[in-house]
Amino acid sequence: MIENINWYPGHMKKTRELIQENLKMVDLAIEVIDGRIPVSSRNPIIDELVKSKKRIIILNKSDLSDQKANDEWAEHFKKDGNIVLQMNCMSGQGVPQLYKVLEKLQDEKNKDKIRKTPLRMMIVGVPNVGKSSLINRMTGKKSAKTGDRPGVTKGKQWLALQNGMQLLDTPGILWPKFEDPEVGLNLAFCGSIKDEILDVADLALELIKVLQKDYPQLLIDRYKLDGLTEDALENMEAIALKRGFILPGKRIDYERCGKTVLDEFRSATIGRITLEKLGRQ
Repeated sequence: MIENINWYPGHMKKTRELIQENLKMVDLAIEVIDGRIPVSSRNPIIDELVKSKKRIIILNKSDLSDQKANDEWAEHFKKDGNIVLQMNCMSGQGVPQLYKVLEKLQDEKNKDKIRKTPLRMMIVGVPNVGKSSLINRMTGKKSAKTGDRPGVTKGKQWLALQNGMQLLDTPGILWPKFEDPEVGLNLAFCGSIKDEILDVADLALELIKVLQKDYPQLLIDRYKLDGLTEDALENMEAIALKRGFILPGKRIDYERCGKTVLDEFRSATIGRITLEKLGRQ
């Protein structure tokens, strides 16, 4: 079991301060979370900082997660008074619906006002949940840097949208310590923690433990296995043998196998998977 995953670079402390300083300048916060891990990808610091503002929750990467689970989580977050949208920020799916919501909120803000002012918003979220992709879709150009590695966005950016609304981008923010080790694992599975600071083979083994319990048939079908055992290491070795991940001396190449399993989970090549189910939290 990988334990005590903590990653809190100095720029994340600065991001917290940045959010605190600029929150009074915006009308609402758009919180982007990962649909595969709707709890682990919600930073409690953001909850604490943004609680006084209207919030839109973007259930991003919803094309990679279970549709049934997406619907259940969306309804759950709506009960707390949030506006919730299921989106694929990379492709732009859901952006027109987001604009309709924002235009309605802007109309409400300017109701009965002689001097109309643009809606100002802040986008927040942990690293690698898709904030930059959403910003690029909303601005219609590559205003924000994107990447499949956490920590790409480095500083504050005010961006003007085509309809005159104003958007404040902030870097991804994690929190100093994960109280639940499963939260750290879930973030690592989905790429929100740099692979370079972890053992890829061990991380993939932990993922296989989860998948063999919750999505056994997807594992069997993807890797053409005869079946699964209760031992995750045996299942990992079976995957490696099927894929030919063998080193000289007939040794299993655990690192290559681990990287493959992680990559194929993250791209939904294995299948649409939600690691956190409502009711099990």
